[in-house]
Amino acid sequence: MKFRADRGGTATGFVLAAALLLGGCTATPVRKAAVAAQPGQAAVAPTPLEKDLLARMLVGEFALGKADLTASAQSYAHAAALSSDPQVAAHATRVALAAKDWKLAREALARWRTLKPDDPGQTQVEASLALSDGEVDQAYQALARLINLPDQQGWRLLGQVLLSAADKASAAALLRRLATPLSLAKAPEETWIAMSQLAFKLETKPYSRELADAALKKFASAPAYGWSAQLAVDEGDKARAGRDYQQAIQRAPKDIRLRAAYALMLGQQGDNRAAAKLLADGPQDDYSYAARAAYVARANDKSLIQSLYDELKARPAEERAARAHLLGQLAEMLEQKAVALSWYEQVSTDEEDWFASQVRIAVLVDDQGKHEQALTLARELQQRVGDLPAALGDAFLLEAELLAKRDQHEAAQAVYTRALKQMPDDTRLLYARALHAAANGLPDRAEADLRRVLELKPGDVDATNALGYTLADANRKLDEALGLIERALKVKPDDAAVVDSYGWVLYRRGDLAGAEKALRRAFEKQSDGEIASHLGEVLWMQGKHEEARAIFEQARKKDAKNKALVEAMRRLGV
Repeated sequence: MKFRADRGGTATGFVLAAALLLGGCTATPVRKAAVAAQPGQAAVAPTPLEKDLLARMLVGEFALGKADLTASAQSYAHAAALSSDPQVAAHATRVALAAKDWKLAREALARWRTLKPDDPGQTQVEASLALSDGEVDQAYQALARLINLPDQQGWRLLGQVLLSAADKASAAALLRRLATPLSLAKAPEETWIAMSQLAFKLETKPYSRELADAALKKFASAPAYGWSAQLAVDEGDKARAGRDYQQAIQRAPKDIRLRAAYALMLGQQGDNRAAAKLLADGPQDDYSYAARAAYVARANDKSLIQSLYDELKARPAEERAARAHLLGQLAEMLEQKAVALSWYEQVSTDEEDWFASQVRIAVLVDDQGKHEQALTLARELQQRVGDLPAALGDAFLLEAELLAKRDQHEAAQAVYTRALKQMPDDTRLLYARALHAAANGLPDRAEADLRRVLELKPGDVDATNALGYTLADANRKLDEALGLIERALKVKPDDAAVVDSYGWVLYRRGDLAGAEKALRRAFEKQSDGEIASHLGEVLWMQGKHEEARAIFEQARKKDAKNKALVEAMRRLGV
């Protein structure tokens, strides 16, 4: 909060004063001794703590910085009693409200009223206190006075009161009584929409829709249609959401946020091609270009990827340089690896995408057969980002993955171990080492690392599923494995990897029919080599050899080098 320095004798501007007064001295705000007098002058007596306004405010502010609301409220209440500045009393009142110290809030409010009667903020506090006491009618009367304030100020204050109320049901009921079409009749469209959004946040969605529809009828504006579309998405009415977004965009064709929201809905429905085309029609900025790239990548539409690449490449040189990383990504999607590498090399060290570009450079250099150069780049990255934990972890992961890609699995494990000595509780590194260990015949290490991940991140669904699968694949602790996978399945019932784990643990437990059913469902969702190896094995063990061969062959055409697939076919003699 800012305090003005427009009244003599107040403690305004106290933060600056604190910096000047305290410098490097003790935190005790009491002056221990009188200031030494100059010749001919009387000594200045120390100010007792209970009368030292600045000290009280400093203590309150420091407590607030430490999130100690109780101590801050007490210090500010004392400061309000000492100060003649109504802003100090107002601040003390709000801190007491935040601390839920109703007694202090009332005392500070009384002081505020004395110093500056009829401040609208006081009516807001009255409403908050009434709500805290369960006096709904009293709160209603205070809020009804607020909404008559000019310039929509009252509606903003009302929103703050109702959003902060502990009793959401009472707050929602008050909103229904106050924010009626009649009371909102002279309000602008942003207030109508804000009240509908407030109803949504207070979990009175039918009333939110009622106000949104009334706003649509009254204004038929782009913001009204845009908000109505968002509500329709939440309601599951995708058809109405699409119509409303289209109406909104017709009224505001240059509004990138509207296009982005509609594109997001289309992408979530799986129509990534339509999402990309929608964003391509209007004005462009960094967000729209990046979002389009994401949608065309998901759609795997080479023509759209090429079109976006050509469009970006045709921009002025300055813009191309600023988007070199994105151009590199698009070139990779077009399988133009040498071109991609040249774009990544243009990303300067002061750009946000520099690190990501360096990672891609290492991968592309490795693809060229320059393995030692790629490893050197990964190790140099570790040195350059050593003080950035997330980037450092990524640099270690990069080195380990480059080694694993060349079947240097012991060296990859050594990298994970070296990384974890520096970052022992990094769950990404633990998880990656566990998966690599499990895939390379080290189930004990995998189990230990996954259990550690779950200690650090209890309930992590991916780690829960991975531990269950690791135990099942090693054919041990099958009861625990089943329980872990069932827990993951409750959270992600349609996740192909989790369904695959479930089918595999059923197979290990001897339930071939149940395993086949689950694995067929997983394979329908994601026909990768590992799921194919599991389904094929279960079918083979039931004597369904021809169907098993067909599944294996289908997967082999997609990924002939898949380790799980190759091992299953070898073991079964297919």
